Parts: sequence; structure tokens; C-alpha cells
Amino acid sequence: MTSPKIAFLDRDGVLIEEKDYLSDPEHVVLIPNVVPALQKLRALGYLLVVVSNQSGVARGYFSESDVVAVNTRMRELLRRENVTLNDVLYCPHHPEGTLEPYRQACTCRKPAPGMLIAAARTLHADLGRSIMIGDKLSDIEAGQRAGCAWQALVLTGHGHEVLPEDRATLHVFKDLSSAIQQLEHLTKESLI
Repeated sequence: MTSPKIAFLDRDGVLIEEKDYLSDPEHVVLIPNVVPALQKLRALGYLLVVVSNQSGVARGYFSESDVVAVNTRMRELLRRENVTLNDVLYCPHHPEGTLEPYRQACTCRKPAPGMLIAAARTLHADLGRSIMIGDKLSDIEAGQRAGCAWQALVLTGHGHEVLPEDRATLHVFKDLSSAIQQLEHLTKESLI
């Protein structure tokens, strides 16, 4: 039996609208066309796992319970559309955080691949068949360091701010839906 593959997805700016240091679940808004894109990922055989840096915890802007409340709201909005996430992981750390327990250089904060590796172990998934989609270069690097087969940068969050001049090897898309259309094509051509 083949191990499952995972679509790792950043949260803010990929699935939900980017709002700096979001802590209020009432402000969670799904980005347009996210639901059909996630449904297509499922149809392509991917498990859905959100991996998100939440340094606002380390900076003292909000608590871990606020992060959980925002994640719960996102999951509820997706469930209403018949989309279930397999897991939602977050990193509350930052090496320059103001709160001592969270002020650390860890292995889970992207671009480190810790969250991806942990999810793959828990779900018994094959990282070499998995993908990473985010709106920051740290998302792309985390996918590369974890050994994912494909990474994509979307412009719905911070993506337009981080585009390097030389992006010959970077897969850039206007949104998650566009990235999944390309992934679907690559899958049909057996390129992934």
C-alpha cells in the first residue's frame, strides 16, 4: 500500500484573508475559490494539513488559545462547505519574542521543516510525494527542506511582497486555485 501524500498549506494569505496578527475568530474570512481548490486537492488524493507560523504568541500580541480559536473558526467555515482538514499545526515561537517560554529558535518555525515532518510522521505520509503552498519564501523553503515534491508561492497574502528578482525556479500563482490547476496538469502528465 502506498503512503498518503499531503498538501501542506499556510493559513494566513493562502486559505484565509491576510490580517496582520489575526487573533479574533470573527475576522476569519476564507479567500475566494479556496473551497473548490481544496476539494480538488482531495480529489487528487492529498491529505490537507495547515502549517502556520504564529509569532504573535511569542511577541505577546495574543495567546495560544486565540490561535486555536481562529483555527477552529477556519475549520468550521470549511466544514460548512464539506471540506475537512486532516490537521492544523502552528508554531508559537520566535527567536526575538518578548515572552520567555516562546522566545526560542525552534525546529518548527518555517523555514524549518519541523511541522511538516511531524505531520508526515503522524499521518504516515510520504514527504517525497507531498507539496507545500504558501505566501512567503519561508513556506517554500520549509517544503524544500522537508523534501516535498513541489512548492508554490501564491500572491493572495504576502506573496507579492516577497518575490525575488530571480524566480526562474519558483512556481508563482495568483491564488490557491491557480496553483491547484497547475498541479492537476502536472499530475496528469505524471510530472509529480
